[in-house]
Amino acid sequence: MTESTSIGERLRLLVNTVQHNERALQRFQHVELLLIEAEDFAAFLDILTGELVQVFDLGAATLWLDEGARLAAELHAAVAQSAPASDHLRWGRTAEFDLPEASPMLGAVDALSDEVRAALFGSISDDASVAILPLRHRSGPLGYLSLIGKNRERFADGMATDLLARFAGFVSAGLVNVAQREQLKHLGMTDSLTGLPNRRYFEMRLEEELQRAARHGVAVACLFMDLDHFKLVNDTHGHAVGDRVLAAVGACIRSAVRLGETVARFGGEEFVAVLQGDRSNANVVAERVRRAVEALVVRSNDGAQVPVTLSIGVAVTPGTSADKGAAARALIDAADRALYRAKRSGRNQIVFAADGEHESDSESEAAAEDEADSRQEQV
Repeated sequence: MTESTSIGERLRLLVNTVQHNERALQRFQHVELLLIEAEDFAAFLDILTGELVQVFDLGAATLWLDEGARLAAELHAAVAQSAPASDHLRWGRTAEFDLPEASPMLGAVDALSDEVRAALFGSISDDASVAILPLRHRSGPLGYLSLIGKNRERFADGMATDLLARFAGFVSAGLVNVAQREQLKHLGMTDSLTGLPNRRYFEMRLEEELQRAARHGVAVACLFMDLDHFKLVNDTHGHAVGDRVLAAVGACIRSAVRLGETVARFGGEEFVAVLQGDRSNANVVAERVRRAVEALVVRSNDGAQVPVTLSIGVAVTPGTSADKGAAARALIDAADRALYRAKRSGRNQIVFAADGEHESDSESEAAAEDEADSRQEQV
């Protein structure tokens, strides 16, 4: 090979590298634009673990967040209220791992310790490779974004990491921004007594769940829950004890429902939840909630136990992409009417709405008004 041929080959390789980097940069910029437009943490996470994987043909991507980070509380709240439960989102403490805190680390998966593998991305093939991107803010470490290649050659030690480091910086800034947005949303849509989302937030989430369920062909269940004889609690023990009961019940319902499913205080002593699943799944969750509340131990100011039980109305419907506002109202109304029947039948029980009852019409709306008036007298 002559010297001119050697120079030409090097130039060709250089041009190919530049073109490859330009294409990679364009793909990163595409994902970054989507992250900027993400309205909440759930959407942000979907892009990182979905769109990013498709754009770069990865095996998977996982986000691991430091529980001690300044923004952790806001993101924890977002997960509890709206982000879908996902194996792609993990939590822990950065100090637990011997990993770089500034530069991306590339290499084969089997070079990592079992502890790191289990914590960051769970069970994956030993033949895979991974790029672990440290996420940092000026206040300290935020966590790691792990990009998992389908083979050992995808991410190898010694590869250039400039674009990955740039992207990690963008994701870090995006996490801080989305956490701040979640904090503002949390403050404006949270019930101050129970710490649960309020009615406004719940109605918005229910509309979103109906549309999401329609896309995936699954059912949606609405649980409408009301404390039994709550007026008697206030009259007997005082409103301070009543508030204590409400806070305890709210926490109890939240712990009995799966992470990612929305629970809210609808108003007064009423709570609501939206679940993805059919009638059987809704019944299991509702019974778990009912039993958990029944087992609650709440004390009055003089140390006496305050009995607490809950009546639950449940309505189940296929998701819909039609008039989501009307569909959400109809589902809530159907669950509310089922709750009224649970009250009328003796309380501390679960009653399901009849099939098709969520389809509102003038007759059912009039019945709902009559039942609501009657329940005000009985509760």
